[in-house]
Amino acid sequence: MTYSQFGHMIPEMIILGIFILVFLFDTFSNEKGKRILTPFTTILFGLGTIAIWVIPASGETVFGGMYINDTATNAIKAILNIGVFIVLLQAAKWLNSDETVVRKGEFYELLLVTVFGMYLMVSARHFLLFLIGLESASLPLAALVAFNKQRFESNEAAIKYILTAVFSSAILLVGLSFIYAFSGGSLYFNDLAFAISQGEMSGLLIVALAFMIAGIGFKLSLVPFHLWTADVYQGAPTSVTSFLSVVSKGAAAFAFFVIFTQCFGAVYSDAWEWMMYGVIILTITIGNLFAIRQKNMKRFMAFSSISQAGYIMLGVMAGETLGLSALMFYVFVYVVSNLGAFLVINTIEEQSGYLSMDDYNGLHKTNPWLSFAMTLAMFSLAGIPPFAGFFSKILIFTSVTSTNSWALYMLVLVALINTIISLYYYLLVVKAMWISGDEPKIGTLTTFRCEKVGLWLCVAGIIFFGLVPYIYQYCYDAVVNSVKILTAVVPTI
Repeated sequence: MTYSQFGHMIPEMIILGIFILVFLFDTFSNEKGKRILTPFTTILFGLGTIAIWVIPASGETVFGGMYINDTATNAIKAILNIGVFIVLLQAAKWLNSDETVVRKGEFYELLLVTVFGMYLMVSARHFLLFLIGLESASLPLAALVAFNKQRFESNEAAIKYILTAVFSSAILLVGLSFIYAFSGGSLYFNDLAFAISQGEMSGLLIVALAFMIAGIGFKLSLVPFHLWTADVYQGAPTSVTSFLSVVSKGAAAFAFFVIFTQCFGAVYSDAWEWMMYGVIILTITIGNLFAIRQKNMKRFMAFSSISQAGYIMLGVMAGETLGLSALMFYVFVYVVSNLGAFLVINTIEEQSGYLSMDDYNGLHKTNPWLSFAMTLAMFSLAGIPPFAGFFSKILIFTSVTSTNSWALYMLVLVALINTIISLYYYLLVVKAMWISGDEPKIGTLTTFRCEKVGLWLCVAGIIFFGLVPYIYQYCYDAVVNSVKILTAVVPTI
């Protein structure tokens, strides 16, 4: 190994550089200087995001084949960065409040460490590096969930999150131990793929697969590993909930795709195909049915995100180029749609304290802009044309049906039926805002400048991402140019 190999980790080096600059600025600046910490971090992160988009990926495997930086991994990192940037805009006003202003530097530092861990998850081609990335992304999130440390709900949510995270990590480690034994003492993705191609199906491999699905399913809130989601989303600060619902899921979904197609692709039809059918159907259906019952908007969005995770997993079942490009585009659209909804929820909660769906009755009379933005977000999440969510669902369904498997056709049919169910509960929010005859409880609110910029970005994405083919083409080209994303990686020293 030489230090020059770090030069291939450009996205990670950018995030690490931003972290160091923010940490030094937060540590050594005076009270007057700390007032500009928020714009300093937001602008710096925005420039870093542009750099990741612009700087081409090396396409090389380094550190003995443990890490790869190609166009597909670069693209998903850029997509995640857009979500983080919108979260930073959303959190700006909250972090400058009396309760959190002293600790806003900690928020940024924890967030950047989490993003760094997610980058490692995405680029890992060795289970040890993947585990390091997973834990680096999970542990700081527990501190972020408990960021409002004076609030009981926030502390309770953090305890539930950390206990579930520890338990799921333990299950994942047991699965990795089985993988280590099955592959003959290696944790490289390609060594496991080779061992599976040369060996026979065994009970050890099936148990390892089940444990891997359980461990990563926790990050994605897949049923039955979703029980933490609603309570944590409700108790965490809304900006942290936004991050959990979008950025965390996007990184885990990409990593899930790579691990299961690259490592276990040879036993797809014999083992994990049928496991995932059950998990996906349960995730979409239970997420939808429980969302109908929710009145608290954050719990409502929690079960919505569980259902959306099931749709994202359809891209994993499709596999290959179409599946991964559809998955990446779905995550892209999900970022702007979900964060658009959370920006509205955050604005209303911060200024009025209202979080119930019934409190949104007649909202258009006092806050037409917020009602308009929330309506577009609900339409996109429901998959109503001509908004971006409609095209993301069409592409994910198309990628699955292109495999010509009757079982996958039935899976898409179940997903389509659930899409009709989701229309009902998403339109309940729209009905409350525009059709309810009740007098509005929420008065006229002032949208903070950063929140307004975030909302405009989300609204523009919801309207144009589906209509402008460049976005999907960008994802597709990134996957096509990353041949190694779908095949085993040969270790190089």
